[in-house]
Amino acid sequence: MSRHLQRDIENLKNKILQMGEDVEDRVYRATLSIVQHNEKMALDVKDNDAEIDAMEVEIEETCLSILALYQPVAIDLRFIITVLKINNELERVGDLAVNIAERSAFMALQDEVKIPFDITGMALKAESMLTRSIDCLINMDVHLAYKIRSEDDDVDALNQEMYARLNEAILSNPEQINYYQHALSVGRHLERIADHATNIAEEVIYLVDAEIVRHTPEDFVQ
Repeated sequence: MSRHLQRDIENLKNKILQMGEDVEDRVYRATLSIVQHNEKMALDVKDNDAEIDAMEVEIEETCLSILALYQPVAIDLRFIITVLKINNELERVGDLAVNIAERSAFMALQDEVKIPFDITGMALKAESMLTRSIDCLINMDVHLAYKIRSEDDDVDALNQEMYARLNEAILSNPEQINYYQHALSVGRHLERIADHATNIAEEVIYLVDAEIVRHTPEDFVQ
């Protein structure tokens, strides 16, 4: 039975990796559609959201099937519990990519306005955290998980800077308030993606070390 369990766990690992890659791609294309002022790309991300939802359901059903069939213990049990949680985190990131795409579709129909903060840099940071959080899971890399956790403060700082700059831009150019409000929403969604990447990293710490570090100050757990 152990051989069959490990086979099914490996299959589960491949499924969550594939979902992670698909979600990463949607975040990338949603953000790129803003930079390129590309409505078609934005609508493509928005219209394919059902694929991520279907993957989430399939992974959850696979986890529950393994639990019922093998009644795993120790690291195998923690792995399945972790995948269930990460599965939910990725689905939420997929929803955020759709939200970004919706904002982008609106912005693409307007005269292009210079966004007064580095939206590309913020997106790259959030995307990098998301990509590496999945790498943490696949490689059981606790060191990288702690590094991602510490980087969440960097995105929070970018988010605060974004708010300040956009508020100044709205005061200077009130006729562009709708455009700037959509840009503000994009930045907020990117900050939430970084939060979900951090949550994934914390689940990996639980998986490897059996230690729950959520809501715990970083200095107390490293």
